[in-house]
Amino acid sequence: MSEGTPTGDLAGVALTVRLARRGDAAAIAAIYNREVAESTNVFDLVPRSVDEQVEWIDEHSGAHPAVVAVDSEGQVVGFGSLSPYRPRPAYATSVESSVYVRRDRRGRGVGRIIVEELVRLGTVHGFHCLIARIVGANGASIRLHARCGFEMVGVEREVGRKFGRWLDVVEMQRML
Repeated sequence: MSEGTPTGDLAGVALTVRLARRGDAAAIAAIYNREVAESTNVFDLVPRSVDEQVEWIDEHSGAHPAVVAVDSEGQVVGFGSLSPYRPRPAYATSVESSVYVRRDRRGRGVGRIIVEELVRLGTVHGFHCLIARIVGANGASIRLHARCGFEMVGVEREVGRKFGRWLDVVEMQRML
């Protein structure tokens, strides 16, 4: 996809997926920080500042990009990224994918468009597989990834703790 190419028309709203820009930091942080504060979908416990989100965007360039889904009004309604899976060199051809959708836009295909773009970018950058690590209670994300060709390869039991609860992580993988 070229920068800013329309990628879908969901529920009458045209969406474009493009590379994230520094100017998207506040919108990305708003989506992310709500998950930090109110859900177990993110294992962070402290919200990100806009400056920290700008740094995150800067780190997600080149082969490990961040993308945003933008509606026809220019609002960021979701974002996703590719990140190194593990720091050791033998893992260099594997990446972890992440996707977040603004709560009022969930269930409308935004996540699917973002995941499909991450798959495309992973392929373009020559990666061999994508790994998605999803909190076990997030059935919607597990179903989304399955619809996008990911297979469950394992469950990490009680590896996270948030809001006084032990949390499992479902690991899903898609070969490219």
